[in-house]
Amino acid sequence: MDATAAATQLAGTEPAAGPAAEPAAGPLAVDWPEATDEIEVNETIEVDGDFDGGNVRYVPGPGLGDGGQGEDQLPVFEVSEGGTLSDVIIGSPGADGVHCSGSCALERVWWEDIGEDAATFRGGDGSRFTVTGGAARGADDKVFQHNGGGELTITDFAAEDFTTLYRSCGNCSSQYQRSVVLDSVEVTAPASRLVGVNENYDDTATLTDITVIGDDDRDLVPCQRYIGNDEGDEPEESGDGPDGTHCRYTESDITYQ
Repeated sequence: MDATAAATQLAGTEPAAGPAAEPAAGPLAVDWPEATDEIEVNETIEVDGDFDGGNVRYVPGPGLGDGGQGEDQLPVFEVSEGGTLSDVIIGSPGADGVHCSGSCALERVWWEDIGEDAATFRGGDGSRFTVTGGAARGADDKVFQHNGGGELTITDFAAEDFTTLYRSCGNCSSQYQRSVVLDSVEVTAPASRLVGVNENYDDTATLTDITVIGDDDRDLVPCQRYIGNDEGDEPEESGDGPDGTHCRYTESDITYQ
């Protein structure tokens, strides 16, 4: 059974009416895949193991959320510990994207219109998350939200029109030391910051081979440091730029076009 047929048998999914309309092309210097089919999703699809979507577009229905910044929205996919989600297109309105409940791999996942977040990473100390390939666009706030512990590695990824590409949770009730690695990442303005980390929890961010497009005034902050807390309060900014400890990069690691 192919990925499309299997997906239609999942609870809460049904084929959307009419042909799949392709999104308007954006300025990202990546080749967005052409959707092979389109499925409306009204209940979160649970991924236990490997899930190859075959470049089907999964469109969040009203059962998941409206794609705004409401905290009660549901993910399109929930990936279990050790799972891999690959070759899926998440359509508008995005809902809460993808959740990883533990170490996971996201390979060639495409977010056409980010909802609350593109992906949220959970799990304890020692968790390992990877995002390889793919792209995302249209985030009012964050692209990747890191709530658990461990390390997230993002490679060969592109994003446009967002506020923060990666954020180590600044006010979660359970806090961890977190690390993020960005390598071969392209971002297109408008955008405010690449990463935000909590220096008081010894977070680290390593940036290499970063390309920034359309930021002529260089307003993008590559690495913002915060003082995080576990009380739900808004974290305070504590500095930005390379410091060799929490923000690990040099000017040569970032190219502006």
